Amino acid sequence: MKKKPTPCPCGRPATFDACCGPVLAGTRAADTPETLMRSRYTAFTRGDTSYLLASWHPDTRPDSLSLDDEPPMRWLGLTIASAPPTDGDAGTVSFIARYRSGGRAGQIRERSRFRRQNGRWFYVDGEFQDD
Repeated sequence: MKKKPTPCPCGRPATFDACCGPVLAGTRAADTPETLMRSRYTAFTRGDTSYLLASWHPDTRPDSLSLDDEPPMRWLGLTIASAPPTDGDAGTVSFIARYRSGGRAGQIRERSRFRRQNGRWFYVDGEFQDD
């Protein structure tokens, strides 16, 4: 019996293997800040702290990262609010990430900053936005 393709958690109409999977595996680089944002969201849904740390800019990267929230978060979807064209080696992405935790729904609204270094995009930091 053939395995049913898994949709990518990032919200694009592609399978995980054709979308964020290769980026998380390191076989394809994120070519834009939006692609990196989507791959980072997907990493959160999969609990992939190694990828999250590796895609974080070295100047702002924490020493460690724990996703052991209690109660655990279940990610429900990602909406990209804006992803303007990059300005050289800098870019921003505003997004809404929806989740459920402890029976309650919530969302994170953030404007994230990205920087390209040696041809590779990194997450720098983010600023939470009001609802």
